[in-house]
Amino acid sequence: MRGAEFHRRRRSRVLLGGVIVAVALVFVAPVTTQAAQDQETPEATHIEAVAFDTSAPLRSLVADTAPLQVASRQHPRGAAVDGNLDVTSVSGAIEAPAAVSPLIAETAAIGSPIVNFEGISNFDNAALFGVMVNPPDPVGDVGPNHYVEMVNLSFAVYDKTGNVLLGPAPIGRLWTKFPVPDCRDLSGDPIVLYDQLADRWILTQFTTRGFDGVSPFYNCVAISKTGDPTGQYYRYAFITQPDPDGGYYFPDYPKYGVWTDTYTLTTRDFGTVDGYGISVYALDKEAMLVGAPATAIQFFLDSDVVPLNLIGDGLLPADIDGSTLPDAGSAIPIVGTQDNGAAYGATIDALNIWDLSVTWGAAPTASLDFAAQLRVRRFDSIYPCGPASRDCLEQPGITDPGQYLDILSYRQRPIWRLAYRNFGTHEALVTNQSVQTPGPIAGTRWYEIRRNDGAYSVYQLGTYAPGDGVHRWMGSIAMDKFGNMALGYSVVNGTDVFPGIRYTGRLATDPLGQMTQGEGTVIDGTGVQTTFNSRWGDYTSMNVDPVDDCTFWYVNEYYTLEGQLAAPNGNGWQTRIASFQLPGC
Repeated sequence: MRGAEFHRRRRSRVLLGGVIVAVALVFVAPVTTQAAQDQETPEATHIEAVAFDTSAPLRSLVADTAPLQVASRQHPRGAAVDGNLDVTSVSGAIEAPAAVSPLIAETAAIGSPIVNFEGISNFDNAALFGVMVNPPDPVGDVGPNHYVEMVNLSFAVYDKTGNVLLGPAPIGRLWTKFPVPDCRDLSGDPIVLYDQLADRWILTQFTTRGFDGVSPFYNCVAISKTGDPTGQYYRYAFITQPDPDGGYYFPDYPKYGVWTDTYTLTTRDFGTVDGYGISVYALDKEAMLVGAPATAIQFFLDSDVVPLNLIGDGLLPADIDGSTLPDAGSAIPIVGTQDNGAAYGATIDALNIWDLSVTWGAAPTASLDFAAQLRVRRFDSIYPCGPASRDCLEQPGITDPGQYLDILSYRQRPIWRLAYRNFGTHEALVTNQSVQTPGPIAGTRWYEIRRNDGAYSVYQLGTYAPGDGVHRWMGSIAMDKFGNMALGYSVVNGTDVFPGIRYTGRLATDPLGQMTQGEGTVIDGTGVQTTFNSRWGDYTSMNVDPVDDCTFWYVNEYYTLEGQLAAPNGNGWQTRIASFQLPGC
C-alpha cells in the first residue's frame, strides 16, 4: 500500500497524577521518599503520520546507486544538543584497517564471547559517502536468525555467526522513494529494535533539514513487513511540534521501546531559540504492523508543565524482553534520573518514573502520570572535564585534554536501554548511567527497579568501578529469563588501556548490588581517538537473544592503531559485536 497522509494535530486534556507516595528500597539504605511536585496538566496531541507507504524489499533498495544527501547536523544551540554530528570530508580513497582478531583477557569466571565479529566502521562511511563522522551512536538488536546494526550514517544485516548479509549501506536507502525526502537524508541518531512479540524489526532515524529554521523535523520509523530484516518495510514519518519562536522543535536523542500494543518514543526537544522540553509519544503499533494510517499521541513536558528535574535531559521508555507479557492495561514505565549536584534544581539523587497509559481504537486516549520519585544512594554525575565540557577521560599517550573522551554523564538521564521483563511474581526494569567515582574515575551506576501491583521500588543498585584506575562508562544493561544481568561498557585509562569494550555480570542469586562474575573482554583497543570534538557513544546496546532468552548480544565502539593512523581527522572508530552467556544458560 502506498499513500500519503498529511498531519492533523488535535489537543485534549488528560490527567497528570498528583502527589504520589513511593517506597524506594535501596540495598544499602532503604528509604521512603515523597514526590510532591507542583505540576500542570500536559496536553495530549494527536498526530497523524505525515506520510506512510510500503517499501520495496530492502535488499533491492540497497542496490540502488542514486546519490544521497549527507544532512547538516549542527543545531544552532551548539553543544547542548547531542544530535550535532562532526562531519569530516575525505578526499581520495582511504584504506580501511584489516579485520581485527579479538584479544580476550579473562579476569574471572565470566564466559568468553561465543560470537565476536567486526561491525560497521567509520571507514565504511568514507567509502559510502566520502565523509567520516563522530560520534557513531552504535546500536543493534538480535532476532531468531539475524543481527541488525545501525550507526551514524549506515546499517548492516548479519547472520548470527557474523556473516554480512546486507550492507554496510546508507540509512537513507531504507527511505528510497518515500514521500518525505528528509527521511532519505543521512541524518542519524538511529535506533534498531527487534519486536519479538510481533516478529518485526523497527529501524528509525530523525531528520535535520529543520535546522534551516523553516523546514519541519520528522521522526522516521520503518517496521519490517515480516521477520526478514532484508525484506519490505512499512514506513512512516511523524512531524514534530511547531516552535512558537519559528520553525519546529528538533527531536534530539530519540529512544524507542516495544510494548504490547504501542511503540513508545521519547525525544529531547530543542526550539530554534530557547525552547526546551521532553516529548513522550505513543505510536499505534497495531496500525503500523499492517501498514495502515497511524496515529501518534504526544505529550510535551517543559518547565511550564513540570519541574525540569523530573525530566532532566531525557526519559527512557520501557522495552520488553522475554515472552511473558505485562498484565492487560498495564501502564508503560518511562524512567529518568536526577542528581542533586547537577542542573535543573534537584534536591536529592533519585529515579523519576512516569506511567504512560494508552487505549487505542477509533478515538484513542492516553494519559501520562508522574508515578514515583525513588530516592537512591548518592551519585555524582558531574565529572571534572576541561577545558571544554566534553573533554573528560584521558587516553594513553594523549597530552592535550582537548582530545580526551566525553563521559556524557553530565546529561541528567539514564542510558539506553530500559529493559523490561515480567517474571510473574514481579516486573523488573534495568538501566544504567555513567557517574564519577573517587579518583576521579568514570564508573557505571546500574539499577533494578521492580513494579508490584503498580507500585515501584528500587530493588537493588550498584556502581561498577573495581578501583583499578580504568574508566568504565557508556554502558548498556539487560536481564535474562533467570534474572541474571549483563552489563557492557567502554573502557580506557591514561596509560595502557586503549579505548576498548568489556562486560560484566551477576546472577540472580548473588548478593544484591554487586557485579560478581568478573570481567570479560569483547576486544582490547590498540589506538586512540585524536579528533578534537571528544565525542564518544552517544549510546551502546545490550540485548537478549529471543531464541533461548539468555544469550546476551552487545555492540560498542573501539579503536585500533591502524584505524587511528588511517583516519585523516583522528576519528577512525570501529564497532564490534559479540555474544556471551552467564552460568546456567
